Order: sequence, then C-alpha cells, then structure tokens
Amino acid sequence: MPEYRRIWQPGGTYFFTVTLLQRHGNDLLVRHVEALRAAVRKVRARHPFVIHAWVVLPEHLHCVLELPAGDADYATRWRLIKIAFSQAVPPGEWLSAGRAKRGERGIWQRRYWEHLIRDEADYQAHLDYVHFNPVKHGYVPRAADWPYSTFSTLGRGGRVSHRLGRRGINLGMPGVGCRRVQ
Repeated sequence: MPEYRRIWQPGGTYFFTVTLLQRHGNDLLVRHVEALRAAVRKVRARHPFVIHAWVVLPEHLHCVLELPAGDADYATRWRLIKIAFSQAVPPGEWLSAGRAKRGERGIWQRRYWEHLIRDEADYQAHLDYVHFNPVKHGYVPRAADWPYSTFSTLGRGGRVSHRLGRRGINLGMPGVGCRRVQ
C-alpha cells in the first residue's frame, strides 16, 4: 500500500474533498443532508473547527476548514463525521465481503483529499472552487442556486468571487499540492 504524506499544520486551514464509495447515481448526501449537518454539528461541539466554505453534492462534498491553534488533527474530525453520518442513515447500501467482515458500512470511501491552504490567493481559489462545483457538475446554472452550500452566506460578506454566477469560468481543479490521505 502506498504511503501518503500528510501535512499536519496546527491551526491550519485546509481544503477537503470527501466522497461516497458508490458515486454513480448516488444522491445519499443531499437526500440525508440534515443527517450530515447534524454529524458536523456533533463533531464540531467536541472538536472545534471553523467552516470557511462547504458544498454538499449528491455523492461528494468539498469544504475549507480551519483548525484551532495548536490542533492539527483533521483525521479524527473526518472519522467522527463519517461515523455519525453512517449511524444516522438507514442501512441498505451494497457491502463488499471485506467491509461486511469488518462490520463496516459501505457509505464512504476510506480516503479523502486534503490540501493545506498556503496563502490568500490559494484560499480564494479554493473558496471559489467549492462554491462553483454545483455549476461545474451541471446541477445549477449559478452557484447561488445550489441549496447545499455556504455560497449565499459567504457571498453577502464579500468573501466569494462575483464570477461564480457565470458558466464557463475556469477555476481549475486544485490538483497541485493536494494529497490523498487515509
């Protein structure tokens, strides 16, 4: 198994992509968005973090989160969010023999992408990427039309690019510097 290098920056701000195991035709995250919100609230109460941006799509999510000073443990937060969501959603997904043997659910991919935000330009690019994602995937014509996003909240504060309302903008996938981690 390859070894992935994690970047542990206490108090760091990170971009994450977290994906369901079964992606095609799966709308589990938007169908159970309240369970996801409750899972995030539950974990945030015990392991605080600041949400700078968040978007939930049918089978994956993106977010920009900031950890408290002196704390770099995003892995525990994601593990607990995934567990809380999985416990709240009724069973029924397909399970591999390996997952069934270990008593796991077949909801989440085990790994996720993380990227440590380097500077203000990187931060803005990732905020834009998070909020433009529903447009990129063809769910809505404008970022403001997607109901499972922090776009409308952040847009009023001037932290989100006005360009996100138009199709065809090339924000790019934040591939350089992204790391896939367990």
